[in-house]
Amino acid sequence: SATGALADGWARDLDQSSAEETEQKMSVKSAPGVKAAVFAAGIGLALAAGCGPVWAANGYPPDIDAASGNRLPIPKRADLSPADQKTFDEIEGQLGEGLPAIEKDRPLVRMYSPGVAKGLGEAHHYLKYDAGFDARLEAVAVLTVTRQLTNQFEWAQWEAHARDPKDPRYVEPYVIDVIKACKPVTVLGEKDAAVVALGRETFGPRKVSSETFAKVLKLFGPRKTVELAEMMSLYAATTDELVVFDQQLHPGQAPLLPKNATPCGASGPNLSWVADVLR
Repeated sequence: SATGALADGWARDLDQSSAEETEQKMSVKSAPGVKAAVFAAGIGLALAAGCGPVWAANGYPPDIDAASGNRLPIPKRADLSPADQKTFDEIEGQLGEGLPAIEKDRPLVRMYSPGVAKGLGEAHHYLKYDAGFDARLEAVAVLTVTRQLTNQFEWAQWEAHARDPKDPRYVEPYVIDVIKACKPVTVLGEKDAAVVALGRETFGPRKVSSETFAKVLKLFGPRKTVELAEMMSLYAATTDELVVFDQQLHPGQAPLLPKNATPCGASGPNLSWVADVLR
């Protein structure tokens, strides 16, 4: 039954939380009436609506377009003006070279506004190919940003790049593990450690320490420090775009970040699992 499935789903959510959260969960679960109240509230909402949440066969939420995997249909070239069609073609040609096969027929949602897409694309192209950063260091920077912003879609794409020894963006597994598991940067090389520290502080507590900034400036110089900050900020903007339009993983693609991941260095206890209980 729908009620049984709902109860089973909540039970699985509770059972699959990490070991570090067990003590927190048990204190909530043992509180008199808490679990029953949560369950009753969920059932009441489902019954009031006439049924439980309606999900597509591909597992996407109901407002997700099946072809695009986000909240908007794939932008169509035919719907654009002749001038915008020319821009569309230029951008798609540039992007297609660096996209995995599964992405080549899915224009970015920002292609609804080719002028915006062109400006952002030019900045990305310069920082990626002309600023002098090697592809591996770019991957370390992007992984750090994506991990801090806990975006499953962007992380899954970049971890795949970083784990492929044939890809110029290949990153050693222990470095990926440091970024992913929020481990200390002391085991990393000097430049990797500086980049990861900068990304963690920028997109975690939102405060870059004088020590971290001085280290980055010493290693990269003024120009490359600016370009590094801009590159990380551009990928953060891309991640925010994915959040707004709720970009889903590809069908069959497994999430690679922990379900309840929080930014590295976030202060306070990790209570994000409570949202899963109440969802």
